[in-house]
Amino acid sequence: MATQPTLFLRQAGQDWLLSCADQPDSMERAWDAEDLAPFRTGLHWKAAEAPLRESMNVLKHIGPDRRGPVLADVTAGRAWWLLPPNLGNELDDVHRLTVHPRGWLLRCPPVLYPVRGRVWVESPDGSGQLTDPVLLGTALGTGGPRFPAEAFG
Repeated sequence: MATQPTLFLRQAGQDWLLSCADQPDSMERAWDAEDLAPFRTGLHWKAAEAPLRESMNVLKHIGPDRRGPVLADVTAGRAWWLLPPNLGNELDDVHRLTVHPRGWLLRCPPVLYPVRGRVWVESPDGSGQLTDPVLLGTALGTGGPRFPAEAFG
């Protein structure tokens, strides 16, 4: 089976990200101006904020087929995991995560290139796949990262 070229997947991811915007044209204008575009959380996904260093560790342990997009701000040392929009309070006890409420603005670069220190370390691929909050919570739960092999496959 042939794999799709990386550029095609990145463009598909960017198209998906734009489909999550109330006003896709204004997002593209922001990107054309080398600015970040403000995406409102809640309808298509929620954002969970975590330290970048720990997020990079977790990326190594959650297989690519079980995680969704992850945005990083390399200058601030923060990362945002895109999670299902119907997420309740499942991650409230994970002190390393801040799950932002519906309507919070996540300022995103395009999928195709970084802007102002923000880059997609796990790019949207166009499928709409989001990270399983149970896996993320297990990995970042109290007491430090935990990586049971059977949970992450």
